[in-house]
Amino acid sequence: MSDAVRPGTTRSAAFLRQPAFWVVITILAAGAVRISQIAVLFFTAYPVATITAILLFALLAVPFWLFVSELDFLEREPPSLRVLAFAWGGLVATSVSIPGSIALDNLIAKIGSPDLAAEWGAALAGPTVEEIAKTLGVVAIVLIARAQVNSVLDGIVYGALVGLGFQIVEDVVFAIGAVQQAGQGDQVQPVITTFLVRGFLAGVWSHTLFGALAGAGIGYLVVNRHRSRGRRIAVAALALFAAWASHSLWNSPLFRESLGDGAPALLAVLVFKGLPPLLLVLYLVRRAHDREAAYYVGVLGSVRDPALITEGELRVLGSGSRRGAARRHAAVHAGRQARSAVRRLQRAQAALAVALSRDPDDPAEPEATAVREHRATLAALGHPEAVEGARSWRHTASTVGTAALAIAVLWVALSALGS
Repeated sequence: MSDAVRPGTTRSAAFLRQPAFWVVITILAAGAVRISQIAVLFFTAYPVATITAILLFALLAVPFWLFVSELDFLEREPPSLRVLAFAWGGLVATSVSIPGSIALDNLIAKIGSPDLAAEWGAALAGPTVEEIAKTLGVVAIVLIARAQVNSVLDGIVYGALVGLGFQIVEDVVFAIGAVQQAGQGDQVQPVITTFLVRGFLAGVWSHTLFGALAGAGIGYLVVNRHRSRGRRIAVAALALFAAWASHSLWNSPLFRESLGDGAPALLAVLVFKGLPPLLLVLYLVRRAHDREAAYYVGVLGSVRDPALITEGELRVLGSGSRRGAARRHAAVHAGRQARSAVRRLQRAQAALAVALSRDPDDPAEPEATAVREHRATLAALGHPEAVEGARSWRHTASTVGTAALAIAVLWVALSALGS
């Protein structure tokens, strides 16, 4: 088995026996107390604005959570560890970063100048404190459940969830700060503006992205034991630096004034500052997913039982786009129930692959039985095989239409904010 793909075996109950688990829980509790104190102050001063901010950014977290959780389709991370990663970002990293960033910003003002701190403090102090605090969340998961970090993709998922937790809580803090700065009492308009800027526009290339970059480095450090320790540490440090640099570029004053005002200038800044790290993370996700998929598809390929997985399904299961195409094909051919049945069959086949990879001599009967049951359901709907069909012009048109709508909505938001 490749060192880069090692199925997790640690169960939730085993976490309780880890000393690191109780240390992390204590740190989380301390962070929760601090964030609760801040929340009480917000509710006391601006109850309507605070509730609005929490609801808006909580809704924003849902699609991000679902997307990140789906990245590792073949071997999903345990829900308990995903929640822990999100909580670390929202409770620990934020409670550490708020005073830490202020202290470092003051130090920059003393060592350099107040003007330097005013212009570059956000680009230097914030990323330095925040990226370290977030990366420690992925390290904490490694200490608690080393067996669950078995690929670079796992590190990306945990890092992204830590970043998502940080992003949501920090955005709520910024939203209430905007209300306070407006000086018009308990109003929701500054909250909505903050939501559009920091959530809708900047959310795609914000802390979730930076956390994923650093998490990829921790994943590489942990799983590639066949590499030298120096190389693994260097790659992890490089990934953390990439997260810091991306964050620093995003916060920097570069291009803030040179491109002028208005929607085109704002769009150019978003693309220039956010697109490179986004493309880098997508590349890392694709590469890590393909490597993991090749391993698990190889495991299933040795089964040679069409009742469990066919040759066509083997080709589909290893690709996210093909899995989606197979679901759409089922919906067109046999209705929405077939689409759901294909998804459940794919999940069951992935679970079977993980079970067989842990012990090739174990027949994995519970997982195999689940596959047969889902196949029987699919066959009863008149669609016995979860394979992709010919590419439909409707899907292409839908994709183009969705992209056009997203660009239009983005343009309207930028225009409104620019004016």
